[in-house]
Amino acid sequence: MSLRVDEFRVEGVDSEHDEDHRCVREPPAAANLFRMATGTQKLLPRKRTTHAAMERPNIVWITLDSVRADHTTLDGYHRETTPELERIGQGGHAFRNCIAHSLSTLPSTGAMMSGYPPSRNTVGVDGNQLPDSITTMPERFSDAGYATACLSRNSYLSSATGLDRGFDRFQWLSSSTLHEAGLRPLLSYALNLRSHSAGLSTDTAKHSSAYLMNEVAKEWLADFRRDEDPFFFYLHYNEPHRPYYPPRKYLDTFSEGLSMSGTEAAEFALDVHYNLEDIVANGCQLSDDEWAALEAMYDAEVAYTDEMVGRLFDHVQSMRGRDTIVVVTADHGELFGEYGLLSHSYVLHDAVTRVPMVIHGLDDDLAVDGDDTIQHLDVFRTLLNVAGGDPGDTIGFDLREQTREFAVSQRGPTSFEELLAHNPSFDTSRFHTETLTALRTPEFKYQRSSEKEELFALPDEDADVSSEYPQQRTALDETLDDWMDRHGQPVGAAQEGEFSDAVTRQLRDLGYME
Repeated sequence: MSLRVDEFRVEGVDSEHDEDHRCVREPPAAANLFRMATGTQKLLPRKRTTHAAMERPNIVWITLDSVRADHTTLDGYHRETTPELERIGQGGHAFRNCIAHSLSTLPSTGAMMSGYPPSRNTVGVDGNQLPDSITTMPERFSDAGYATACLSRNSYLSSATGLDRGFDRFQWLSSSTLHEAGLRPLLSYALNLRSHSAGLSTDTAKHSSAYLMNEVAKEWLADFRRDEDPFFFYLHYNEPHRPYYPPRKYLDTFSEGLSMSGTEAAEFALDVHYNLEDIVANGCQLSDDEWAALEAMYDAEVAYTDEMVGRLFDHVQSMRGRDTIVVVTADHGELFGEYGLLSHSYVLHDAVTRVPMVIHGLDDDLAVDGDDTIQHLDVFRTLLNVAGGDPGDTIGFDLREQTREFAVSQRGPTSFEELLAHNPSFDTSRFHTETLTALRTPEFKYQRSSEKEELFALPDEDADVSSEYPQQRTALDETLDDWMDRHGQPVGAAQEGEFSDAVTRQLRDLGYME
């Protein structure tokens, strides 16, 4: 038996994850110190309701790119950006505090595909390719008898990074691989370019692909129905990743009150995309009207993608046969001026780590509710258990059994050379350049690198309150030590992949490369 100290939980957990593993043990020193500092009482695990005997369900996991939770209807946003997500969540489970494992697609998806946090799987921290020694999540589903497939619109989820490993069927969709999407999906997409994309524009950055993703996904779903095995189908939509250029029919969805038309606002958002480093390096000196236009275009992209998710969800629901669990979330969020930044680089602010999460079709009673903290790998562990798979030593809690007391997000080393090239006087002193780890509780966020550490009293993430809450800082620091010792050490040497010209071109379009 070994004590699980991940989330200040004090129960004993057998290394083989037995059904009855939650006997109470004395908490480790860090957890005791935390409770003395915060007044938290010893928490016992909530009772698990056994999953009803049933045929193993299909699983459809939809990841959206760059959706921050506080710009969704689920989170009470002032615009109705995600009514479909709200509808899906109302019929299942919706979570307001899902904390991503990282701040951008490569390390966040690396965590989801590997079952390990970024510093352990090394993807996006020390390397850009998944180490060969790691058993991937799709491999675990495959070992459980599932057919596995992935449809990806982001180059970081591709063979270039090794994150395609374990999928029986995999397709990376980009301008260079569109011909592989299939004749019927391509014809349907071409006929709908005006309403679901940017019309006949040759600027690939302006085009949306969610409609095409849906059309390809429906073809694959039809193929799955011919197989007796259950399936695990992972989809990564690239919207609403910058540039925020919504389809033509959505250009004016949130343009009321703007000082410019929807088309002008989209062109402005495109200009911000192409000049982002210069804008950030010089202090994000946007006017109130420009900020409003930028966020309106982002929100329009979120709303359009939400519509497409709703359509695919309804298609899945119409399929006969075994039940299907549908998960919809985001790999990370987006910055709109926090710390003077845009996009999703450099920091582990809630704007980039707190993301939406809804689960439909998981009918078991859960130990968590909508306001509890969860992470993506909690959902993966739960689904693997439902599927009869073996989670092994992957991190995460079964949501039917346990709650977590904190979440951990990580970011690899970073450089400010691009910003300094635009403005040599750009102040980097408030940022971390070395590998950064943030431990987040409902009340505090404690983050540290080899350079420094900071404590924030949420929701404020500007003022370091370490001197005001020394006991909490010490408790969280020791708890992070325990977590790093248990989960944060690399599995081995990091690996570097070779990116093709097509992959590099798409990453450049998305602003990841110069």
